Amino acid sequence: MKRSALFTRSVMPLLVAGALAAPVRAQEERLPEKPSGPPPTAAEVKAERQKNSAAKLAGLLAFVETYCRDLKPNTERLNSVVAGLGVAPDDLAQGDLNLRSRAYTEIYTKDISANCARAAENFGEAGRTIPGLIAKR
Repeated sequence: MKRSALFTRSVMPLLVAGALAAPVRAQEERLPEKPSGPPPTAAEVKAERQKNSAAKLAGLLAFVETYCRDLKPNTERLNSVVAGLGVAPDDLAQGDLNLRSRAYTEIYTKDISANCARAAENFGEAGRTIPGLIAKR
């Protein structure tokens, strides 16, 4: 058998399969379409950012409660900070904000010791970001 015939029989099916798969991959890689309608207002963007910040803080405190042996969350301080962001503390226990909070907790578990140290540094009694959100046990 000639080399070119061997090449055609062994490689051509792979090339054809790759060519057929390319449009499927291109379709999968497309970004989701943006919803139609007017863009969000500045107030809506700010409210969404504040909700996300509240979920992030709740996720951090859940992480601290579970994984940081020498730290404990200050729930009263969290509730006042969250209320100051315009988010009802009860909203963090249900729906989308609860899911976001849990996702942040999961993210913090990627490096437990470093995130416990950062939590104490930024949110402890003399914290740089929000003092008093976390206390020593």
